Amino acid sequence: MLVKVYAAAIHGVNANIITIEVNCSKGIKFFLVGLPDVSIKESHERITSALTVNGFKFPRNQIVVNMAPADIRKEGAAYDLPLAIGILAGAEKIKSEKIEDYLMIGELSLDGSLKAVKGILPIAIKAKESGFKGIILPMSNTREAAVVSGLEVYGAENIVDVIQFFNEGKTLQQTIIDPRQEFYANQSRMEWDFSEVKGQEQVKRAIEVACAGGHNIILVGSPGAGKSMLAKRIPSILPPLTLNESLETTKIHSVAGKINHNGSLIALRPFRSPHHSISMVAMVGGGSYPQPGEISLAHNGVLFLDEIAEFGRNVLEVLRQPLEDRKITISRAKSSVEYPAGFMLVASMNPCPCGNFNNPHKACVCAPAQVQKYLNRISGPLMDRIDIQVEIVPVPFEDISDIRPAESSESIRNRVIKARQIQEMRFAEEEGIYCNAQMHTRLLHKHAQPDQAGLIKLKDAMERLSLSARAYDRILRVARTIADLEGSEKVFGSHIAEAISYRNLDRENWAG
Repeated sequence: MLVKVYAAAIHGVNANIITIEVNCSKGIKFFLVGLPDVSIKESHERITSALTVNGFKFPRNQIVVNMAPADIRKEGAAYDLPLAIGILAGAEKIKSEKIEDYLMIGELSLDGSLKAVKGILPIAIKAKESGFKGIILPMSNTREAAVVSGLEVYGAENIVDVIQFFNEGKTLQQTIIDPRQEFYANQSRMEWDFSEVKGQEQVKRAIEVACAGGHNIILVGSPGAGKSMLAKRIPSILPPLTLNESLETTKIHSVAGKINHNGSLIALRPFRSPHHSISMVAMVGGGSYPQPGEISLAHNGVLFLDEIAEFGRNVLEVLRQPLEDRKITISRAKSSVEYPAGFMLVASMNPCPCGNFNNPHKACVCAPAQVQKYLNRISGPLMDRIDIQVEIVPVPFEDISDIRPAESSESIRNRVIKARQIQEMRFAEEEGIYCNAQMHTRLLHKHAQPDQAGLIKLKDAMERLSLSARAYDRILRVARTIADLEGSEKVFGSHIAEAISYRNLDRENWAG
């Protein structure tokens, strides 16, 4: 008997429907075709054990299984459940009338229990788009799939539950949640707050500007000055995720297997802080079977590179293209996948090997050549892509001992949100442009032209600091954001002056 069951394969952050055709006839052989990988070929043993432990017999027939389309690589143990159900239905051990209404996914243990799998959200979205009535999957994956409205989501603990569902009409537990309510309820649960930060008013202002315009920022200062502490609080002042951003972010984390089984939509902006020993593949994504890297897991959030000068040069250089294009393409011999990579880069570093260069309280023991060599670990092209470069000095005792709370993240966030709303209206007709940091040359000429006083200041800075054309654009973008924070339609000289002050590493006194 020939039957068809349906599963899905992940490609990038999307899913493709896989049709599993099972034909049972006279004979004893078992054939599995359609470009399966080794783990799928091993499913025969897992299915046999799962059925035997639960009182069923593996059919004694010649079984031919085809996984179509054959040109898509199938990998992983997530096909165990649909393969098992298809084989039983082909051998007429299961009633097949309702099978084609459901997409199935799940890994089988030897005792027949179902284990969680990755990529459930894009699979559920594809199931709905393809017109399936519902999806049957492991119980621990149900909340993630239930985010998709209009799709019946059934969780099963054991393969026996699925067999009884088709044979005896036994009701599987349907999972129904209100993703919007949970999403908005979890948006205000911030772990860190700027009210806990003493002093550093100038740095907090620079961070506010960076968040308001989506600008990349680097914090340079001595050890213990508060670089990491400030960076961890940046998500608390970024605008809250929209539902579309949350769905896009959740899909990436789902494919990477980073979703908590008790969670649904991601409500807070991601904050990724990889160690400086990270490899190039782990940063951008890839592998034999490509997976999202840190830059994609930070999509719609923050990628924090603590002590950026300690990262491998090759790792840093691969960030250049994603910082410009907000996406990364992973190419392999047989296929290529594209992952979103629209992140805000936040970096920190010591100013020199000993960490005390420009420290007002401690003497630096590094020679000028050592300081310059340390700074040169970050290439000029990458540094040009960082809009704001701000220096941090240690907090004076008077500020540390002040018990009065500083300005809260909520207060700063309200100003950031207002500035972002101005930018949303400004770029409403520009596809793919949402904030000032994304402006290209045409938009800069249209929206960020300074007045005469601003032009004079900018010309003087360009000549004195020998800035590149890219740095010129960065200053205009930051100045436009500063003007937005003040509610000003025009960019004035004061906005340009403040933007220039955020190019600390271009100053003449750096590295002697």
